[in-house]
Amino acid sequence: MKKWILLITSATLLTFIAACGTANESTTGENSDEEAPGEDVRIGYFPNLDHAAAIIGKEKGYFDEELGNRGSEYTHFPNGNDFIDALSTGSLDIGYVGPGPAINYFLTGGDVVVLGAAANGATLIVSREDSGIESLDDFDGKSFCTPGNGCTHNVQLEIMLKELGLESNRVGGTVEHQSRIPPANMVAMFEQGQIDAAAAPEPWGTYLELELNANVVAEWDNVFIGETLPSVVIVTTNEFLEENPEAVEAVLRGHKQAVEYTQENTGDTLSAINDHLYELTQNRLPDAVLEKAWTRMVVTTETHPEALQDWADASYELKFMDAEPNLDGFVDTSKLDAILEAE
Repeated sequence: MKKWILLITSATLLTFIAACGTANESTTGENSDEEAPGEDVRIGYFPNLDHAAAIIGKEKGYFDEELGNRGSEYTHFPNGNDFIDALSTGSLDIGYVGPGPAINYFLTGGDVVVLGAAANGATLIVSREDSGIESLDDFDGKSFCTPGNGCTHNVQLEIMLKELGLESNRVGGTVEHQSRIPPANMVAMFEQGQIDAAAAPEPWGTYLELELNANVVAEWDNVFIGETLPSVVIVTTNEFLEENPEAVEAVLRGHKQAVEYTQENTGDTLSAINDHLYELTQNRLPDAVLEKAWTRMVVTTETHPEALQDWADASYELKFMDAEPNLDGFVDTSKLDAILEAE
């Protein structure tokens, strides 16, 4: 029982830090004494495993090195809605977020553009050990939770259930959905028998599997467009992109370096992420959990716009959206492509 109490405390702490604004850390590029620095570039991310590029880019100094005399400010967020709120109010310039919140914001007229991918995969469908759920066909009359209503993971699971003739109670179906459950809180819900299953982001799905003997109902690469759907994208606003092209290019160069580092240095990457989580929560995830969760995702710059459109179409089919989604103008990877091609 102590294990999940610590995790809940950690999740609550992260939410509190982000809400109070004390998660910001400002730094300035190493050459700042040569000339007056420009305004800080405000970079957002989540303290999650699939945000490895963001964490490594920050911890290894890649962003600051590329930004040079222009300073940087980092803010971590507990969920995509808070990230998008910060972006829309102008308190955030660029950063890492799941595709779902970004797509939903874009389709409501919000100013957001995807510059590239940061990770693919990282969604795991798991069920409580004694839930009676061994496959998706067993969800009838059962319950599941997700981090948000209509979030990336929610849509991935519900579209798979719909193909089997099952729907959530949100649309009058027989499968109960509990939304807005922070991933760390899922641990307590599984331990107390309050939920039967979860569409969980990594490393929480693997944590439930290894620490609580949860059943893996669908592996990350068997989830709806699991291999090609970016679990994390790097985004900014068109306004910031137009007014600060050099800063955006600098962050993208740092992003490229961070992705390459994670691909070549798995052990150090996982250690750095666990150290970063410890700084925020005073708790570490088991090494075995991180190592296995790492195999259920791909840190990459490769973006699949067709997968983003497929996800949006599925969201519309599930009635999370009122109008058919048109993502024209949502993705612009030209700057990142140019950086990658320059190698």
